[in-house]
Amino acid sequence: MEENLVHIYSTNQLYLAELIRQMLFDNDIVAFLVNKQDSTYKFGEVELYVNRDDIIRAKMLIKQFEDQ
Repeated sequence: MEENLVHIYSTNQLYLAELIRQMLFDNDIVAFLVNKQDSTYKFGEVELYVNRDDIIRAKMLIKQFEDQ
């Protein structure tokens, strides 16, 4: 993975990771998902990565999203 990307969020729910990724995109932050879930049993994590320059803003937006 590119060294300029930083892990900022993990969940075991793919739909939630997708919602957060889209919310970040809507706020001009490019985010990448890494799905580490087992394809059969759906256990494991989905990780969200953003550019190092967007960490603070992305974390703030995710906090706002979770507080709704």
